[in-house]
Amino acid sequence: MSVYKYFNLREKPEIKEAAANWFHDKWGVPTEAYQECIDAYVGGATEYGWYVCLNGEKIVGGLGVIENDFHDRKDLAPNVCAVYTEEGYRCRGISGKLLNMVVDDMKTKGITPIYLVTDHIGFYERYGWEFLCMAQGDGEPEPTRLYIHR
Repeated sequence: MSVYKYFNLREKPEIKEAAANWFHDKWGVPTEAYQECIDAYVGGATEYGWYVCLNGEKIVGGLGVIENDFHDRKDLAPNVCAVYTEEGYRCRGISGKLLNMVVDDMKTKGITPIYLVTDHIGFYERYGWEFLCMAQGDGEPEPTRLYIHR
C-alpha cells in the first residue's frame, strides 16, 4: 500500500532541484524558471509556495503559486500553477489534497483570494473553486477558464 507524504519545498529543500526538473518535464517551461521561483520561496523572498506529494522518494504530484500564470488578467493574483499528478496516481485525491494545502497555507499568510486558469470543468469546483471569468492565455488562440478561491 502506498503512503503519500505532502510537503511544501521549504520543509524539504533538498528536493528543490528534482522538483524543478519534474515540473519542467510535465509542462515544458524551462527548468531555470521553476528553479528561480522555488529558490525565491525556499529562501523567503516570497510566500508564493511550491508543494509536492511524494510516494517514497518519487514526486507523484505537485503545484505552485506564482504572480501570474501566463494570462492577460494581471490584476488577478496570485495564481496556482503547474497542477499535475502522475497518470498512474490519478483519482486518489492527490491533487485535491495539494489544492486544499495551498489554499490553507495562503490563507494563513493573509493571501486571499487566489486564482487559477484551466480548461477543466467540474474538477476544481469539488475543492471550493468558483468559475470567475474567461482569460486570454499568452499565445493561446482561445480564452481559458479562470477560477477563484475566496
